[in-house]
Amino acid sequence: MKQVQKLSDTELELMKVIWECDPPVTSAELLRIFAARGKEWKGQTISTFLSRLVDKGALQFTKLGRTNQYVPLITPDDYKLSEAEHVLDGLYQGSVKNMIAALYDGDKLSDEDIAELKQWFSRK
Repeated sequence: MKQVQKLSDTELELMKVIWECDPPVTSAELLRIFAARGKEWKGQTISTFLSRLVDKGALQFTKLGRTNQYVPLITPDDYKLSEAEHVLDGLYQGSVKNMIAALYDGDKLSDEDIAELKQWFSRK
């Protein structure tokens, strides 16, 4: 799995749209998609976020004339795993047991969740 730096909320929102597209994607295409969803961004704004995503290792670009084409270097699952590992290491000393215990103690796990986890762990 390719490691990527933590993404801001806006960067993640942009990546989610890029993951939905057939690569490569251009900033003009992204502007149209966001406009259709009611989010009007300026070209410079989206270019800035795309540059940040390239710098963070989430995207790769190739120049085609005056247009940059962007391709994701990570999958949604790669990013989710990276974020989960970051939380696990940062807050729970790398211990899944500690994380699950915190969720249990915080009443975030229902009896159904616990049964599903037991079943899942028994298959592993």
